[in-house]
Amino acid sequence: MNDFQKMVVLIDADNTQLSKLESVLHEVSTYGRIVVKKAYGNWKKRALAQWEDKIKRLAIKAEQQFDYVAGKNTTDIAIVIDAMDLLNTEMYDAFVIVSSDSDFTPLAVRLKESGIYVIGVGEKKTPEAFCSACDNFIYLEYLDQAVTEKKEESSKNKKNAGKNSKKASDSDQLTLKIGYADPDISEIHTLLHIACDKFQDDDDFTPLTAAGNYIKRVKPEFNTKTYGFSKLSDLIKAFPELYEMKRYSAGNTSTIVYRCR
Repeated sequence: MNDFQKMVVLIDADNTQLSKLESVLHEVSTYGRIVVKKAYGNWKKRALAQWEDKIKRLAIKAEQQFDYVAGKNTTDIAIVIDAMDLLNTEMYDAFVIVSSDSDFTPLAVRLKESGIYVIGVGEKKTPEAFCSACDNFIYLEYLDQAVTEKKEESSKNKKNAGKNSKKASDSDQLTLKIGYADPDISEIHTLLHIACDKFQDDDDFTPLTAAGNYIKRVKPEFNTKTYGFSKLSDLIKAFPELYEMKRYSAGNTSTIVYRCR
């Protein structure tokens, strides 16, 4: 998995599903650190009215683009101009273009020619030319699919375990109390599942440091003390029915890994 330090995310609001926006940022954050997030559109349009709250919460800069001529989309041109301006600064190592519009194919090609890693994000209807022009293309329809499957499997394991046990342990009681019912801890569980899916080794184990770094990228205010734990390993240890954790020691160093059950 690549670990880019300065990523640019440019979002075509006219050709992106608002409901998937947060999932897009979660996915893109697995590739590295996002330093520029911009969304483009004519925010006076009724169709984009619901975007305001979401982009404010996700700290995305909104770029207003008026429709100077009916039927002409100025958003695409604005994205291309900004992308080239950012490219010329020579500060960034990866660009993410969030759109299903094939008009961005030449831009993707130009960025790659300059040595930039290009990630495209769009629907499955996105023309093949745009997909092929990117180093990697992520389909919106597949976002969260792996996490959903892991959660369903985890839920199934919990039910089976409950049939074989007459009395829940203290940690089980803790899970029942604050587990997925708490919206905040639920988000952390989701991010832990995403990290497990993206950074796992051949044995399905993920370094705890990789998961912690990923969570901080997505949720900068994250602090385990908010949930009553001194460190991330303690949080994971409190949910044995969801995670398996191991510690490997070599000399004076030790590595903690985990995997989802």
